[in-house]
Amino acid sequence: MNKVKTYCWLFGINLFISAFTFGGGYVVIPMIKKYYVEEKQLFDEEELMDIAAIAQSSPGAIAINMSALAGYRVAGWQGLLISCFAAILPPLVILSVVSAVYSLIRDNRIISAVLKGMEAGVAALIVDLIIDMYALIIKEKQLFYTCMVPAAFILNYIFHVNVAIIIIGTLFVCIFKYQFFKVRA
Repeated sequence: MNKVKTYCWLFGINLFISAFTFGGGYVVIPMIKKYYVEEKQLFDEEELMDIAAIAQSSPGAIAINMSALAGYRVAGWQGLLISCFAAILPPLVILSVVSAVYSLIRDNRIISAVLKGMEAGVAALIVDLIIDMYALIIKEKQLFYTCMVPAAFILNYIFHVNVAIIIIGTLFVCIFKYQFFKVRA
């Protein structure tokens, strides 16, 4: 693709993804996978998961960070700026309109029903994402990482351990594992 076509594609696809994905950053991952990885093959699934990890650990909205990183990967700094602008534009316009007419729609049953339907769709997309991410972990064929996911789930769901504590704990466990095997090697 030439540069102008690439920039136009980045703007259009990020505008589309931002305008039609409701529910937060994790919903953006399957959309980026579909367009960047499967259709255009601009990078692979493993690189997408790396981008998702970086986007998660960076300050700001995950969806914006993902768009920026994917745009940077495809077209450098220009791609980053174009992707960011395209990802920010739809929420900005939608929130401006909603803010202007909020008093008219806040008690509308149809709007409430539409939002409830969107919640179900978002939940399905997040479950699909979790399955895809866990499949990538299983492909690594390392029992340690494969067992870490259900262990974290059990700690949170059954024993009600705070997610922040689980994340910090897994961080230290992974650092310890890395140091242990580095010393043995």
